[in-house]
Amino acid sequence: MWIVTKGLDRRLSRHAPAVLSVFRIVYGLLFAAYGSRSLINWPVRSPVVVEFGSWPGWYAGLIEILAGLLVAAGLFTRTAAFIASGEMAVAYFWIHQPMALWPVADPPGGNGGALSILFCFAFFLLVFLGGGAYSIGALRGRLPLTRR
Repeated sequence: MWIVTKGLDRRLSRHAPAVLSVFRIVYGLLFAAYGSRSLINWPVRSPVVVEFGSWPGWYAGLIEILAGLLVAAGLFTRTAAFIASGEMAVAYFWIHQPMALWPVADPPGGNGGALSILFCFAFFLLVFLGGGAYSIGALRGRLPLTRR
C-alpha cells in the first residue's frame, strides 16, 4: 500500500500549484457572489433586503465582495483570506450557533451554518498557503522593480 500511495503522491504533487489556484479562484468568486447577492441582488435576487450602511449585513456584503475578489485574483491573499475567515467565524457564532447545535441542517433541526464553517476554514487554509504560484501576488513578486 505504501508503494501505491508514494507513486500517487509523486504524480499528484506536481499539480498542487494549479489545484491550489483553482481552489482559491472558486472560493473567492463564490464568496464575492454571496456578497454581491446581498448588496446588489446579483447574480440572483437575495431573500433578504440589506439596506445601505446597515450593520452588520451591508458591511458583511462589502467584505465578501472585496475579499472574495482579492482572493480570487490572488492579490493580498493572506490578508483578504484572514479577514474573510474572521467574518465567517463571526457569522457562525453570532447568527447560526445560537439557533441550534448542529450546522448540517437548516432550522429548526439545525442551525444552517455549514456554509459559514466551510468558508471560514477554506479561507483559514489560504491564510497559511497564500495565493500560490498562479496568482497576481506571485506575478508581482517575479516582476523586476523599476528604478525611479
